[in-house]
Amino acid sequence: MSEIYLNAVKSIFANKGRALLTFFSIAVGVCAVIVTINISSVGRNMIRSEIDSLGISGIAVSTNDTDTKLGPAELERIRSFSYVDRAVPLMVDSADAYIRNTSFEVCLWGVDNFADKAISLDVREGRFFNSGDISSSSRVCLIDEKFASGNYINVGKSIVIKNGSVTDKYTVIGIVRTGSGLLQNMMGSFIPDFVYLPYSTMQKNTGNENFSQIIVQTDERYDPDISGKKMINAMEKYSGKKNNYKINDLSGQKKDLDNILVIITLILSAVGAVSLIVAGINTMNIMLVSVREKTKEIGIKKALGASKTAIVSEFLLMSAVISLIGCAIGILLGEGITFLGEIIFGLTADINIDIIVTIVMFTVVSGTVFGIYPALKAARLEPAEAFRFF
Repeated sequence: MSEIYLNAVKSIFANKGRALLTFFSIAVGVCAVIVTINISSVGRNMIRSEIDSLGISGIAVSTNDTDTKLGPAELERIRSFSYVDRAVPLMVDSADAYIRNTSFEVCLWGVDNFADKAISLDVREGRFFNSGDISSSSRVCLIDEKFASGNYINVGKSIVIKNGSVTDKYTVIGIVRTGSGLLQNMMGSFIPDFVYLPYSTMQKNTGNENFSQIIVQTDERYDPDISGKKMINAMEKYSGKKNNYKINDLSGQKKDLDNILVIITLILSAVGAVSLIVAGINTMNIMLVSVREKTKEIGIKKALGASKTAIVSEFLLMSAVISLIGCAIGILLGEGITFLGEIIFGLTADINIDIIVTIVMFTVVSGTVFGIYPALKAARLEPAEAFRFF
């Protein structure tokens, strides 16, 4: 077996230029797959991180029609359920903010003093709302970090906000970061800046006590889906109406999105794998050329008693070694490009050993399979036929 291996290696490097071109063709295919998988993996991790950073979890309760109320009474009723750990009211509205006579369209969020437990609101400067701000409907606000830095707003400054029919000054008590801010940075002006008010202040401004949604975090001991259904049944029984409340399992939606991202990664990987098939075909062409060049040598070996199995083994081993060397070069190139991308863009990509092992196996197996025809063609040569060419 060692002699067959040595002969295979010698045959590969007999023509160094052709060997390098063959290695390069395989390496390009492997590199393309590695880079494609790493890019999709980085993208998936970024989106996962962004979704997780928003901190929204549990169940979102809302109404199906404008006639159904979702106000303070419904909030207290939800909080009374034994399987509910926390319920946070949420009001959403568009508004105009005025800073130094400049108007800005903002997304206004009405929240309570526990909102930072349900959604990711990381206080960078100042403080968060307290119970006094909520009970007194204070004219205070929190503003997004991006909005603050872009307009040179500090804690203690005032901004004018038009909410409902009320236009008034609000004191900035805190500057917050919503999630990682990735989506806002990527979308730029398409996503308005965020400003947060006590929900009681928004109720007073608009004259509307109803909430847009109530974010419910259930007790870990209870299944969120079952708890959500029980909650809706209880609220419909109390209101005497059917199908007037609805729930969205936010955790389930994150899982569904994650599954979609995994499928996208698999599709991109499959597209990249086509390049490996092309590299395998190129390997077969090179092996056919080798059979042609080694016709006399094969004839001599057959005349000296070499078996068909030995000839086939040598050529299959050549295909496997070519594929393995090309694959190793491709992996180094792919991971090198990925590492360079990490430095340039400040991203992080995990080296997945399982994926690398799979690529190596696929490349070697496909290269060996494509080497079967040339190997069989070489083994079928008869000594007399082989010498006839010379």
